[in-house]
Amino acid sequence: MQSPIGKLPKPANHFGYSATQNPEFLPRSFDLEEMRKDVQLFEALYPLLLSLTLLQDLLDNTALALGSEAYAAALQVYNYAKVSGQGTGLNTMVEEMGQRFTRKNRKVKSQQVAP
Repeated sequence: MQSPIGKLPKPANHFGYSATQNPEFLPRSFDLEEMRKDVQLFEALYPLLLSLTLLQDLLDNTALALGSEAYAAALQVYNYAKVSGQGTGLNTMVEEMGQRFTRKNRKVKSQQVAP
């Protein structure tokens, strides 16, 4: 899995520096001060964006692990109920759970190509 850091834009210092050091190549209508403000604001927000992105990645990983553990536990309950739950009134529940946990045939039928 790719780190979320690689997905984030980097602070734009070098763009602002190029524009302020060589403003003659910019059209007169270009608002250099507005660009400076945008770059400053982006640089101020960047650490927060980075922290939130890393936190989101950690939450995603935690949710995936918890979901996997919950599924494994539910599968154990199903297997126990199948084996020892006969005649205890769990038949309906076992049938419903069986629809969720029954393995599906994953074999892909190969298509024959006519010569």
